[in-house]
Amino acid sequence: MSFSVLRRWMFRLSILLVLLAVVYAGWRYYSKPKPLEVNVVEVGLGRVEATVANTRAGSVKPCRRAKLAPQGGGQIAQLLVKAGDRVVAGQVLLELWNVDLATQILLNKEQLGATKARRMETCSAAQAARREAVRHQQLHAQGFVSAAAVDKVASEAEVREASCRAATAEIAAAEARVDAARAAFSRTVLRAPFAGIVAEVTGERGEYSTPSPPGIPTPPAIDLIDDACLYVTAPIDEVDAPRIKVGLPARIALDAFPGEHFAGRVRRIAPYVLEVEKQARTVEVEVVFTDPKAAQTLLVGYSADAEIILQSRDKVLRVPALALLDGNRVLVLKDGVLEERKVELGLSNWEFSEVRKGLQGGERVVTSLELEGVAAGVRAVQKQTP
Repeated sequence: MSFSVLRRWMFRLSILLVLLAVVYAGWRYYSKPKPLEVNVVEVGLGRVEATVANTRAGSVKPCRRAKLAPQGGGQIAQLLVKAGDRVVAGQVLLELWNVDLATQILLNKEQLGATKARRMETCSAAQAARREAVRHQQLHAQGFVSAAAVDKVASEAEVREASCRAATAEIAAAEARVDAARAAFSRTVLRAPFAGIVAEVTGERGEYSTPSPPGIPTPPAIDLIDDACLYVTAPIDEVDAPRIKVGLPARIALDAFPGEHFAGRVRRIAPYVLEVEKQARTVEVEVVFTDPKAAQTLLVGYSADAEIILQSRDKVLRVPALALLDGNRVLVLKDGVLEERKVELGLSNWEFSEVRKGLQGGERVVTSLELEGVAAGVRAVQKQTP
């Protein structure tokens, strides 16, 4: 074989080897596993709170609610309100048939007037008799009348004065009878003890309304709600209750207003534990709205949740709760590889935890821990959001 032929074969072999190398490199490149796409959050500064929340749905309640009924039974003569009406304090809501009691008031007033007239007459006669007795004493001193005549006139004056005192006492008794008749009449008239809105009316005109016998509750004639003042009552787990103090700030959330929160504060902590179920013992906590105007559009009975803020810190390094593994560990995406990091935490809640040691601002922690294959040492890239 000549040298030129050998050269050609060597050249062809070189080209073949290069092609094989390129094919192998391409096969290695395309066959190696692709980096895992993960969701990450950059660690930064923010607010972190330690909070507790209710275990079951709470409820919006009015500060005042009265289930009203007349003190006595009787037929409903006038029903002056209906459900949904807004009333003012002292407004008449319902009146039972009371013509007989109104007539009794008029009769007692007439008797009072007659008693006052009798007193005026009797007392005027007593004054005249006393003046006559004084004149007789003067005439007796001059020798014009006898002592017997003076005694007779003086005795008559005393009798008249006693009659005046009796008539005065009768006025007090007559006034008391008028007051008693008015009290009996007032028991047939139902008035609003405070301004509010009528939630429910039980009964119709012409029906009979009877008060509840002892131990036997009956529906009230009128259910009145003071919706100018509302609060939230929320059941808190007995384990969390000792950490709650009156005056702590809170956030109120309602199902009727998704995504919206109302500022509040703890007003009362019940001094006892409710045993609704043996495994669900709770303490009732009352949270009032910080701004009463913000609650004006709310309805009594709305379901509500109260998140009570036990402690808070601003401008601290924080990590999302979704990024935490058991044992206070996180996965950090660094140089295309997931790196496990142990962190020391401070305040925590269901959303964020304060980081005291183990992370620096700007580092990226993985939040998609539920993805298959997410572990320390795995090659990964940040998932691009569309």
